[in-house]
Amino acid sequence: MKLFDVYPLFNIEIVKGKGCTVWDTEGTEYLDLYGGHAVISVGHSHPKYVAAITDQVNKLGFYSNSVINSLQQVLADKLGKASGYDDYALFLINTGAEANENALKLASFHNGKRRVVSFRKSFHGRTSAAVRVTDNPSIIAPVNEGMPVTYLPLNDLSAVEEELKKGDVSSVIIEGILGVGGIQIPDDYFMQGLRELCTKYEVCLILDEIQSGYGRSGKFFAHQYAGIRPDIITVAKGIANGFPMGGVLISPMFKPSYGMLGTTFGGNHLACAAGMAVLDIMEEEKLVENAAKVGEYLINELHKLPGIKEIRGRGLMIGVEFEEPIKAVRNKLLFEEKVFTGVAGTHTIRLLPPLTLTMEEAKEAIKRIKKSLGV
Repeated sequence: MKLFDVYPLFNIEIVKGKGCTVWDTEGTEYLDLYGGHAVISVGHSHPKYVAAITDQVNKLGFYSNSVINSLQQVLADKLGKASGYDDYALFLINTGAEANENALKLASFHNGKRRVVSFRKSFHGRTSAAVRVTDNPSIIAPVNEGMPVTYLPLNDLSAVEEELKKGDVSSVIIEGILGVGGIQIPDDYFMQGLRELCTKYEVCLILDEIQSGYGRSGKFFAHQYAGIRPDIITVAKGIANGFPMGGVLISPMFKPSYGMLGTTFGGNHLACAAGMAVLDIMEEEKLVENAAKVGEYLINELHKLPGIKEIRGRGLMIGVEFEEPIKAVRNKLLFEEKVFTGVAGTHTIRLLPPLTLTMEEAKEAIKRIKKSLGV
């Protein structure tokens, strides 16, 4: 059996990781400034994380959601405290796409409406509803096209109000920081205006914090820079440091009923052990504060480099847009300087390192980036 060939692959196989460093099959060492799409939050193979998973799988890896799993409540308590949303409820699933699927469904159950407002350059996942609210026609199959969605420009409140006042919009979904779209930051005034408009027109506001949440922006959630509280927040990626897990944080205005939502694997014992370990490490090592401090240093230093059109980002979620296409620069970084990065489009490099990135590692990163640019 062959693998279904949907990924263009670098000819590198990573087999080991520790902190912000990974090694390939040849023993070559790389500085990881991408964290596997912002998934690695507390560093590769953190000893407390490894110990928590090992201990749990030695006892029980999985059992059904038809019986009590007290680890879910422990995780919810920790997440509520860390995020400032202890009055919200938590629904656990496996991925970010599932989180957005359930958020969109929950909103529609709540107000009985169908249409969704999303934003240009957005990315929300690849499952049925999540891909439909993603602004990329090339990955939306005909079977996904049934749900009515309107894509609007970012930071245009008048355009949003024009749609919401029509009365058929169930929810507005927006990323805390648009990741795949090139690290685009919604203006704080825009986020505040969205909150006001959604309240005014009885529309659910969904904040997709799958990539921008869990401390990556220098706050627990990126939307907290704007001082707002959405109705639903979706999380995944950094939530369990690589173990498949997602979650939906749900305002008290939503009332659950049996059978409304469901999952087989979501919130299993092993995932909860991973998720609790991540939150414990984040608190003990002050990783949200570290992301803010080290991210500020990186952004300041990147501004000094030549050939750069714009630097966008908060914390350790940084987009570096170049004047020229970045394929050659990225290849030099990877194959010559041994640094993993991501991309968005043809001109933007994305930096999404583990939140454990030290100032010394950040300085080394800048040194290698400079060498790749010939500076």
